[in-house]
Amino acid sequence: MIDMRALKRMARDPLSWIGLLFVFFVGFMPELRPLFAAGFPAVEPPIYGGEAFLTLWLFHAALVAISSVTATLIGITAGIFATRAAGSAFRPLLEALATIGQTFPPVAVLAIAVPALGYGAAPTFVALTIYGILPILKNTMAGIASVPAAVSEAATAMGLTRGEILRQVELPLAAPIILAGIRTSVIINIGTATIGSTVGAITLGTPIIGGLVSDKVSYVIQGAIVVGLFAILTDMIFERIDRRLRRFTKRDERG
Repeated sequence: MIDMRALKRMARDPLSWIGLLFVFFVGFMPELRPLFAAGFPAVEPPIYGGEAFLTLWLFHAALVAISSVTATLIGITAGIFATRAAGSAFRPLLEALATIGQTFPPVAVLAIAVPALGYGAAPTFVALTIYGILPILKNTMAGIASVPAAVSEAATAMGLTRGEILRQVELPLAAPIILAGIRTSVIINIGTATIGSTVGAITLGTPIIGGLVSDKVSYVIQGAIVVGLFAILTDMIFERIDRRLRRFTKRDERG
């Protein structure tokens, strides 16, 4: 039996509409051929004719996911290290290195990485990982620093070791702030990954770069629409996860 209340909630949910739009543009872009043909009569064919947009998105998503997981592991590990007594002296250095990595233009990182790694996804992965570390590193340090000293002292009085305090107290309480850094990192990488197509990576930037080179604006628009919807959809999913995580954290604090 169909739950009408659930369907009504879905119909009122912006996430559902963005998801449907994203699925439509990724899976059924060729169906919009008459629309783009009318809008751009000089472009032939009016729809990007290379790899299917589903294929482009799968490669794009995989590249973003792998680089984001790598950046998350590095950023959280480095952030935890910087908040320990043994690593406090390295905190300014880690922040400086992460900031320098963020200020490098992605194209410059690609230009440096290509001679060593060749063309394709590898240099793009390096650029995305470097760009993704800073928000995660900073938010990890800020999140752990935001844990009240009284809470840590109470955990110590209960006999918890430093490792147990980190795993059972500090990281759970810092989780919403850390997640915000991961969210920022992933959204940045979704947009930045498009430039990987300039060095041979298969991404949603392929029709954008191809359209710019061949002066076919419709290709640029098609790629930009899918990238934009992908970023919006991902951000909305992170927002839902953050909302639930904050409710869990508050409930855990009350308990």
